Amino acid sequence: MTGKSIDRIRIVLFGVGAANVATYRLLKAYGFDPKAIIACDSKGILHAGRRDIESRQHEFADKWRICLESNGDGRRGGPENAFAGADVCIAFSRSGPGVILPEWVATMAHDAAVFAAANPVPEIFPEAAANPGARIVATGRSDFPNQLNNSLVFPGMFRGVVDVRARTISDRMAIAAAEELVAAAREKGLAANRLLPAMGDWTVAARIAGAVGAAAAAEGLARNPLSRAELEKSAIATIGASRACVEELVGAGLISPLPK
Repeated sequence: MTGKSIDRIRIVLFGVGAANVATYRLLKAYGFDPKAIIACDSKGILHAGRRDIESRQHEFADKWRICLESNGDGRRGGPENAFAGADVCIAFSRSGPGVILPEWVATMAHDAAVFAAANPVPEIFPEAAANPGARIVATGRSDFPNQLNNSLVFPGMFRGVVDVRARTISDRMAIAAAEELVAAAREKGLAANRLLPAMGDWTVAARIAGAVGAAAAAEGLARNPLSRAELEKSAIATIGASRACVEELVGAGLISPLPK
């Protein structure tokens, strides 16, 4: 959307819990330079001098690894120092608003992206992020554009994992799911306010199942390797049967219809 290449992007990870620890690992696996990533927890920027994390490194091994690997500029202090010049903010912290401040967003690079994924209220509302200059804003909410929700991924991912009887879920499999989401979004017409497929587009789950299962087979992780075409056909049939069953139950008055 912005024409920025991954070797020139600076990223802020706002919140260093399970979600952003995994995000950090996947960003590295995809090819992002960890030195161009700055992570921020409730006490400020992570860096090699964070003695509070070092003293508990066996308990917080992932956070300590981020301290050692990331933040190539050696920045210290609070979030305001992390946001300056950043191209992307990926936030998984606590429910807002007011957790991310507009004045921090104003210091980000041109054409910045803010992914405020806390639920039920994002760390910053879309308008509050866009007004200071963010070009792309996404949240976990369905009543704002660009909903980021893990249910776009896990039904298809688990379908692919189960169908090939994968031994594990690798980073490459997770990246295959992300790349398939991008491909589906491009086909629908990518835009700054439409980064991902709609939650109701159930065909995306079948596509992800095919991509994930094929990635597992390519890595030698599948006990029951199938082609991508076979996986997508099977997923479409399984999902279609489930949807038909729900429609029959709704038609019989046994369950309420889904809201429009």
